[in-house]
Amino acid sequence: MRVVPFTPAHSDRWDEIAERAPMGTFLHTRRFLSYHGERFRDASVLVTDDGDTLLAVLPAALDPADPLRVVSHPGSTYGGLVHDGGLYADGVRAALQAICAHFGESGLKVLRYKPVPYLYHLVPSAEDVFALSALGATRVRCDLSCTIDLAARRAPSTRRVRSLKKAHQAGVMTTEDPGRMPDFWRVLESTLERRYTTTPVHSLEEIELLRDRFPDTIRLVSGVLDDEVVAGVVMFATQRAFHVQYMASSQAGMPVGALDPVVERCIERANEAGARYFDFGTSMEDRGPALQPGLHRFKAEFGGGGVVVECYDQPLGAARADS
Repeated sequence: MRVVPFTPAHSDRWDEIAERAPMGTFLHTRRFLSYHGERFRDASVLVTDDGDTLLAVLPAALDPADPLRVVSHPGSTYGGLVHDGGLYADGVRAALQAICAHFGESGLKVLRYKPVPYLYHLVPSAEDVFALSALGATRVRCDLSCTIDLAARRAPSTRRVRSLKKAHQAGVMTTEDPGRMPDFWRVLESTLERRYTTTPVHSLEEIELLRDRFPDTIRLVSGVLDDEVVAGVVMFATQRAFHVQYMASSQAGMPVGALDPVVERCIERANEAGARYFDFGTSMEDRGPALQPGLHRFKAEFGGGGVVVECYDQPLGAARADS
């Protein structure tokens, strides 16, 4: 196997394999990754056979907090090795060994690897996690997400049922008008600043750029009261799972339960699209390992349960050669 640093000339070949890979999503495509611009120092690689047939790709960039650590990927929820399913277990291990050798020869010390959660796999594809374990990687983080299995959804809690009824009685309406994104972004920014003293990962300009690139994938559902956006959800729609990227309610929306009809409409859209899962995302403290139990419970009350999102560190130049 050969490891080749990514250049823009590889973009079409990269996206072709990312779009057909059973563990790949739009987050792995260069169309998505390129929106980061110069924010990260890209270290993505392609894996080919000796005849230059593309076997796999790994989106990666140097960690802004540690120049000796490469992350797959610091600008995405997950990264990981992407291939068309033909590498099997021994091929995945060989590819990761070759990638680790490539990074180690560049003077890097650690590969931080964020595997794709199984929710997004079109077929089970955890060979990379098995290979990392065999090569000596260590799990360095385990976050808790909340996900609804749409084929076996538990009944929403009585609190969620009451809140949904309250929203309907108050006159909250839902809309999927993408033109409401600036209105929702004001709600989102205000909520994050008020509750967590933080800002969205994406700016309004970035999320609208991404929505223009992926109009069927990045969707907004807003809750409107008296023609004012008082709640909303931005979700990323993949073939297997719909993921909540942003969710917020204004101070005017909270007393009337404005988020409840928004979430229910999002779940309805996921069902209609044939997705298996509706993923609310993690409920961890910003940049910390602690769970926000109230937020996780709020999500679980819609009929969801816990799913772990893992992160591994693989020392470079020290991958074990044994099984």
